[in-house]
Order: sequence, then C-alpha cells, then structure tokens
Amino acid sequence: MEQFQFKTEVSQLLELIIHSLYSHKEIFLRELISNASDALDKLNYLTLTDEKYKGLSYSPRIDIKFEEGDNPTLTISDSGIGMNQDDLVANLGTIANSGTKNFLKNLSAEAKKDSNLIGQFGVGFYACFMVANKVEVTTKKVGEEEAYLWSSEGKGSFSITKAQREACGTDIKLYLNEEGKEYASRYQLESLIKKYSDHIWAPIFLTYEDISYETPQEGKEAVKKSEIKTTQINEASALWRVAKADLKDEDYNNFYKGISYDVNDPLLTIHTKAEGTLEYTTLFYIPEVAPIDMYYADYKPGVKLYVKRVFITDDNKELMPPYLRFLKGVIDSEDLPLNVSREILQQNRVMSTIRNASVKKVLSEIKKLSQTNQERFEKFVSQYNRPMKEGLVSDYANKDELLEIVRFKSSEVEGYTSLSAYKERMKSDQKAIYYITGGKEDSLRNSPLLNGYKKRGLEVLICDDDIDDFVIPTIGRFNDIELKAVNRSDAADELKSDEDKKIEGDYAPVAAKIKEKLEGKVKDVTISTNLGEAPSAVVADENDPTAQMQHMLKAMGQTNLPAVLPILQINPEHKLVNMVKENESDSDLISDIATVLLDQALLIESSTLENPVAFVAALNRLIVKG
Repeated sequence: MEQFQFKTEVSQLLELIIHSLYSHKEIFLRELISNASDALDKLNYLTLTDEKYKGLSYSPRIDIKFEEGDNPTLTISDSGIGMNQDDLVANLGTIANSGTKNFLKNLSAEAKKDSNLIGQFGVGFYACFMVANKVEVTTKKVGEEEAYLWSSEGKGSFSITKAQREACGTDIKLYLNEEGKEYASRYQLESLIKKYSDHIWAPIFLTYEDISYETPQEGKEAVKKSEIKTTQINEASALWRVAKADLKDEDYNNFYKGISYDVNDPLLTIHTKAEGTLEYTTLFYIPEVAPIDMYYADYKPGVKLYVKRVFITDDNKELMPPYLRFLKGVIDSEDLPLNVSREILQQNRVMSTIRNASVKKVLSEIKKLSQTNQERFEKFVSQYNRPMKEGLVSDYANKDELLEIVRFKSSEVEGYTSLSAYKERMKSDQKAIYYITGGKEDSLRNSPLLNGYKKRGLEVLICDDDIDDFVIPTIGRFNDIELKAVNRSDAADELKSDEDKKIEGDYAPVAAKIKEKLEGKVKDVTISTNLGEAPSAVVADENDPTAQMQHMLKAMGQTNLPAVLPILQINPEHKLVNMVKENESDSDLISDIATVLLDQALLIESSTLENPVAFVAALNRLIVKG
C-alpha cells in the first residue's frame, strides 16, 4: 500500500467545496453518475477511433447498489475506461484537476464535437464526502492487467493498493455517514436518478432486495420472501438531442407531459440546436393554459438547465426573463461547467449568450405563429398577452419584436388587434394612436371620454390590463407615431374646432365656480364638448399618474405617495352644468352639482369615493329640487 498526500490543501478545501459549491448534498449522486457516464463516453470513443480497441466487446452501463443497516453503503459502478495508478493520483489527488479536460487536450476539434464527453472527474468527485466518511474507488484501466483500490476519508491523504477487478471500469463505494444514510434507500435513489440523470445515454440499473410476504394460512405467521432484483431506472435518451427530423409530434407531446405534468398537449413547441462558437440545444414548450402560479411572486420556473445531458437546476429564475416564466423545457449546454452556481449563472458569458439567443428564438416563433395559425395564436394571446406586455418594460432589447406580438382590444374591431393593424386603419390626417386605460373593459368601452373619438371615426385601443398604465407610456411611439391616452388632459386638444373653443370661453365662469366648490379635490375643471350625454368625466394631468396607477402603487406598498388630484371635465350641453349657469347665486345648489359631477365621474372610472354619504345626500337634494 502506498500513502499519498493530496497535492493541495484538501483538508481545508474539502469543507469549502462540500458546503459552497453545492447547495444540496443529494447532487453527489449526479456527480458520480456523471463521472461514470464520462468514463463510458471515453471508452466508447476509443472503440470507434483507436484500432487497438475497435474489437473490444463491452456493455456500457452504470450499476448502483446499496446496503442498509448500521453501516450503510452505496456503490456506483461503470464499465467505462477505468484508471491506473497514475490516473488515480492525477485525477483524484488534486482538487479541480479534470480528467475530462486532460482527455480533451488530445482530441482534434472535430473529435471534441463528436465525443460528447460528460462531466469532470475532479471537483465533482469530492461531493461524495458530503454524505460519506470514507470512500473507496476500485478501478481497472482498459487494456491493462492491474486493478487498483484508492481509499480516503477526505482528511488530507489517500492510499492506493493493488486490487482485483475482472473487467475495465470503476466501482465507487461510499461508507455513508449520518447525513448520507438516507440514500441507502430504493425510493431515494430512484427519485434522484429520475430527477438528475434520467437522460444520461447509458442505462442505469439499480439492484435492490425486493421483500414480499405470502398470505399466511390460518393460525400461522406470514412467510417472508426476499428476491434480489435489478431494474433500469433512467430512460437513457435525451429527447432534445434527437434530430427534429427523427421526432414526431407524439414524441414531443409525451416528453412535454412528462416534464410539466400537464394533461394537454402544448400550444407551441420550439426545438433548436445551435452549433458554432457555442454549442447548445434548447427545447421549449408553451402550455395551452397558463400555469396557475404565473402571477405569483414565488412562481416555479419551468425551464431546466442541463450541461451535456446532466441536470443542473430547475430552480433558477435567471435562465429566462421573468415575462417568459410560462415556458417549460430544457436548455442543454456543452460549454458550462457542471458545478455552475446560481451566482455564476447570473454573470456567465456563455449563459448570457444562450439566454439572449433563446429569447429571440422564442419571440420569433411566436411571431411566426401569428402569421401561420391565427386560431392557435389567439389562444396564446388569451393566456399570455399580459406577461408579454411586461416584456415591453423589462426587455428593451426585444421591444420591437414584442410590439409585433402584443395585442390590444379596440373600440372599432372585435377581438384583438396589433399596433401594425391599427396603423393601417388610421385616417390620413390622424396624428396619434389613441388608447384608454383605467379599469374594466365594459367601463372603458362606455367611458364618455370615447364619445368625441367615436363621433369622428377615430379608433381607440381599450387597455384594461392592470399594468397598462405602466406599460403603454413606455412604448412612447410606434413607427414614429405617438401613442396618446384619451384619459389625459391634453389628448383631445387636436379634436377641438373653433366652435368648441368659443364654447369653452362662454362656459369658463361655470368651470371656475365648480372648481371653487371642489377646492382640494380637483386640480382643474375644464370644458369638453366630446362627452356625449354624460355630464362629466375625470382625466389625469399629462404629468400625473392616473387613478388606476395610483391604486397599483399603493397595492405595491407605496403608501406615502403625494396626493394627486384629477382634472374634471364638464359637458356644456348637459342640464346639470347649465343649472350652474342659470343659478349663479345659489351657492348650495352649485356645491351639490359640483359634488355630483365629480363623484359620478369617479364612479364611472371605477374609483372609490372619498365620501359616499356626502355624494348620496347631494344627489338626493338635486332629485328633490328637480
């Protein structure tokens, strides 16, 4: 037996690696299976490229077995390339020394592309000390006679002795500690293999003792029966790595249902393989029905990250932008390290490039859907229009693409419309794209503020999503055309004729009297000839937040907002307004009319009245006088 010291300060670094590189100790199994798969990849490559090994007969597989009891153990075995003594010292004697990295140095660029190597026999191996107080590695390198046993308790040294192993490959035996004994369990191992390594290409077999009891005869004890069984756990096929030409819709749909637990087929499937400077594969699905947690702050991301078919995480909201949180699927990179952490992902250039390209691809496919399958696109809009609007605020780089996808309701057409379609319908002398925000669809469609636009045949977009007050102003312009909110004080200026301006002058004293009675409640009172049969309406100053936006800000916890007063517009053609003109000296009457004009306008806008008792009292007095 030879005793070796680790070439680095392993005794100090092990604790750092074990507790800092990995957030969940269960992934030790992922690491060891990855290493086993790596060894199989290497041997497979040699049998294809090296004349010395082309005639080698071997069965690529990974076997896992465990022993329960007071001294539980777990053993992971592979039939891969194996190691000799020098390999053991180089690969397991120095932290962060990667066997895969050294192997790749000897391959041509084309060979690297085809070998599809997984994992690294370096840092990942030491994850096993999270769950074991002793580790033994028995291994035999392909083409060599000697086998070796590497042993360590992970405390600064390791030993290597000659051993016995019939065929090439490696057995890693873990003597489980108190934290690791839970993994000497069929249920735990099956669950972890399905979770982390289901798509490792080689079959993974679990050997376990299957115990059953025969039905006892009357008066006798049940007879215990024990049978050793070996079962393949993983699917051994990464569907996303299969060429699209070799897959059917049924294949895609079945895989989707397996990862999403959805009973429905997906609305859209997006499968991409990128080759070149970076190599990665993505398979994204858009569910037919939006996930129930889509608007929860703690939503569960639906995209899983793999590195060379090895599962890394499904709990990282950085993989795709929040507005695409409804996506389900897989990102599989050839260029990321296996031990990549959440923090590294946020700053990693490779991940950033993959993410940006993936977003553009998803948006491109959604846009294509709008052009090729209107029925399915309408389903998409019904489920995901709101989160796509969020993207207009958060993803400026893809703003133009999003503007081609986002849809709006309209005062002139049924269903939804795009900004491009609105632009095509605009009148030749129209100066802006008009929209209204601030409440439920029915209230907005029946808002008196739309009367002037309807009268002139001008289309108005009905923006009833609660975030529209935030989103639409950020658009600013579309194809050099300004977007204007009709519930802003300056919106209708271009609708005014010379006659309208004359009427405003005539009723200026009426507006002044009403404003006096509403001091502290309104910012201004103005005249509008575009309110139809409504006596009044409220709008926001062009520089102030609307009432809907104020409600949202308060709901978000901003309780110390400065008071923002509305502007009251009054209709000179309505009897209530003319009552003020006819009863200039009746201060009480004017006060009641002013209260009713403001409060009913606020009610139409779905605002909450500050003093509903006063409103009802004023209304009753007017009814009696009427």
